[in-house]
Amino acid sequence: MNAKPDHRRWPVSHLARSLSLRLTGAAFVALLAAGCASHDLKNPGPAWPTTPSVIAHRGASALRPEHTLAAYRKAIEDGADSIEPDLVATRDGVLVARHENEISGTTNVAELAQFAARKASKTIDGVVVSGWFTEDFTLAELKLLRARERIPANRPANVKYDGQYTIPTLQEIIDLVDSESRARNKTIGLVPELKHPSYFKSIGLPLERRVVDVLAANGYRGRDAAVFIQSFETGNLKELRAMAGYRLVQLVSPSGAPHDAIEAGNGLTYADMITPEGLRAIARYADVVAPYKTIVIPRDAAGELGAATRFVEDARGAGLAVHVWTMRPENPFLPTGLRAAPADSPSQRGDAAGEIRAYLEAGVDAVFTDDPATGRTAVDAVRKH
Repeated sequence: MNAKPDHRRWPVSHLARSLSLRLTGAAFVALLAAGCASHDLKNPGPAWPTTPSVIAHRGASALRPEHTLAAYRKAIEDGADSIEPDLVATRDGVLVARHENEISGTTNVAELAQFAARKASKTIDGVVVSGWFTEDFTLAELKLLRARERIPANRPANVKYDGQYTIPTLQEIIDLVDSESRARNKTIGLVPELKHPSYFKSIGLPLERRVVDVLAANGYRGRDAAVFIQSFETGNLKELRAMAGYRLVQLVSPSGAPHDAIEAGNGLTYADMITPEGLRAIARYADVVAPYKTIVIPRDAAGELGAATRFVEDARGAGLAVHVWTMRPENPFLPTGLRAAPADSPSQRGDAAGEIRAYLEAGVDAVFTDDPATGRTAVDAVRKH
């Protein structure tokens, strides 16, 4: 079959030269603008991403220390459709990627004498935490720190990267995604999670306007953008819905409650939110519900995968997509039957693709995984069938 040439893949300069011989004035300008718009990798339209898709949880965190540019780059190389940066704020209001604002477990801050006096105890979402906190450092000070592996017993190979990488800003992550997307001619999405939003608002460093402003300044435009913003709280997602058109993700746990609901004393729990009525309420302000994986497929007493619940079906009925978290390759995180020998090894990697396939068969739209290469393999196998 003779395929017609796909002009959308031509460099703009080549397309311009070929068309300028036949088109002039407003017609040429309009056509060129339309061609550029159709090739906007940051704003591919609401139909993006193709499902099911692979979200790199904190980057390729099974292979590099989490939330580093190296982890995000490795995730993209391994085929992730999107990367997930968890966002917290510095003292001077810059958004940076750390899973928690307490950073002693993921950096060398405790070893630096000049910051010894910064150690503190704080109440974060009702829990007393001791250590060093991003909001007590300027960005320039944080850049003096170096990342390290958070769970070395599970990921001993990652320890060799300790001390090599800095804490990245959201802007640096966007720059990486932009560069890698252009190099691959492929949209790579951003799935940022706002961490402890009520806490940061309480100390005068609200995250919501900051993330919207950075995304907008970089050309991400509402629902057309390759962006999903996540939160375990509900109020800040409602604020985001009012202030910007980006697609939103309500994260839910198998127990507990959103911290803003606890502070408000309204009695809302995650158990309430995963009922059909609760899912319909989520759909009034969010586009996606992201449950912990046992909400979709529980495990039995022996640690094996059980039968899928009605959760995906109920979410679909409410008009929500489902992104499930988190798929990890090491034995302790896998169902019993998918672990590799020796089964009691904390670092041995088992059949993570098998676990992912079970969730894809249950109908989820995306999986968060620490090992995007495994996720890519599982998703591609499902798509072929």
